[in-house]
Amino acid sequence: MIYLDSAATTFQKPSAVEAAMVEALRTMSSPGRGGYPAALAAADAAFDCRNALAELYGLKNPEQVVFTANATHALNIAIKTLVSPGGRVAISGYEHNAVTRPLAALEADVRIAEAPLFQPEAVLESFASLVDGGLEAVICTHVSNVFGFIQPVEAIAALCRTWGVPLIIDDSQAAGVLPLDMAELGAAFIAMPGHKGLYGPQGTGVLLCGSGIQPRTLLEGGTGSLSIQQEMPDFLPDRLEAGTHNMPGIAGLLAGVRYVRRQGMEGICRRERQLTQMAAEELRVLPGVTVYAQPDLHAQTGVLSFTAEGREVEALGQALGERGIAVRAGLHCAPLAHRSAGTLGSGTVRISFSDFNTPEEVSRMVSVVREILS
Repeated sequence: MIYLDSAATTFQKPSAVEAAMVEALRTMSSPGRGGYPAALAAADAAFDCRNALAELYGLKNPEQVVFTANATHALNIAIKTLVSPGGRVAISGYEHNAVTRPLAALEADVRIAEAPLFQPEAVLESFASLVDGGLEAVICTHVSNVFGFIQPVEAIAALCRTWGVPLIIDDSQAAGVLPLDMAELGAAFIAMPGHKGLYGPQGTGVLLCGSGIQPRTLLEGGTGSLSIQQEMPDFLPDRLEAGTHNMPGIAGLLAGVRYVRRQGMEGICRRERQLTQMAAEELRVLPGVTVYAQPDLHAQTGVLSFTAEGREVEALGQALGERGIAVRAGLHCAPLAHRSAGTLGSGTVRISFSDFNTPEEVSRMVSVVREILS
């Protein structure tokens, strides 16, 4: 199988990830639940993972790194901390359902920063027209999960600081690929999955919490601390980590983060963009194929969408799968992004790369697409 669906989950993992998870199953119990070696080993692994993520994102205090089940879990905490029922928020036009559905559940007054695809300056101008002191939050995905569009979150963060509006960044497609410094951004929250660009296992996620914010709990229960107290602790990470930790997952995530740090985000991003540019150029010459990319990949990472005239994207995606090419087709849980790009009626076929893909795989994928279309 040629796997080109890393925007969903990086299927190929560094070998150290599997080894760390097996070792955790053999040697770790639960952190904070005892003073015996298995509990202490778990506590050490959890701290090391928090610390590695804090260093990756410019956080001085690793206790501001909270483990979650996935990015959706993390975003729900962030959104429901800052946004009240009916509250006014501004979001980009490329948000995932992990953002829009919680806002719909809150019946929030959502203002959308409309902007054409691959035009970050237009995104910033649109946000500038929406952001004012009456907003409860601004929410922006760093990279579109459908098109790989890099949005100007640093400039949006500066705009939010000027108006004193809290910022939530969905870093799901950028974590492990594009750097962010949370201290410089002044963001209230940054949410991300562990199982995509950080090369951890499914069932892991991270919420980075800004200073001076008391997050709202989604779950209440045991934390291994302040057991006599019936309210959740008021300090992080305990406040948001009720119940038993996923130690095999956290150990695997730590190994994934260490892989990213060894390889370097700049190198990973460069290799993924080279493959994306190669795929875009080779697909673009096929008759009837529309590729959603600019020639120089301006403001784009290793995610690429395309359509073929007269072909339903789901049928094309299935045909690729039957020939050993793993892609994703449809609306990708992001109808707002498709609406912004004009593909809501059709959806797209999405290919997305990781550090484990090769030029040979791109050539084979294009060859299979040509075969199917002919």
